[in-house]
Amino acid sequence: MSTLREQFTADLKTAMKAGEKGKVAAIRLIQSALKDKDIEARGAGKGEATPDEILALLQKMIKQRQESIAIYDANGRPELAEGERAEVAVISSYLPKQMSDEEIKAAIEEVIAETGASAVKDMGKVIGALRAAYAGQMDFAKVSPMVKQLLGG
Repeated sequence: MSTLREQFTADLKTAMKAGEKGKVAAIRLIQSALKDKDIEARGAGKGEATPDEILALLQKMIKQRQESIAIYDANGRPELAEGERAEVAVISSYLPKQMSDEEIKAAIEEVIAETGASAVKDMGKVIGALRAAYAGQMDFAKVSPMVKQLLGG
């Protein structure tokens, strides 16, 4: 498949033929969110969402579902949490392989060396370079504290 959009459509057809209702619902959610993103972009005078924007959208969708899972688990609603976990599994399948903590640390150290960052005030420069190079491959909520620590913060 050449694009994620085409992959969503092909996977939706396959899931429908196989009768995988959960997967069909999750892919339709992705397509709906993507359509909303495209409409928003058109309103701002841009074209369709770029591949990086699609990856960011998928990560946002996963984060929303993880928050819902925590709420459902805390309130004794395991059946709802299970549905959200199934959606997370489908959405995650479209993201690039996530980097391990060791790989993230090595990437941060490499970017710090490349950018010449030396203090916490350079954190934005480091995070920006990481986002450009590793979009979709790392959880930036975890990355920020690691960058701060490595810059001596």
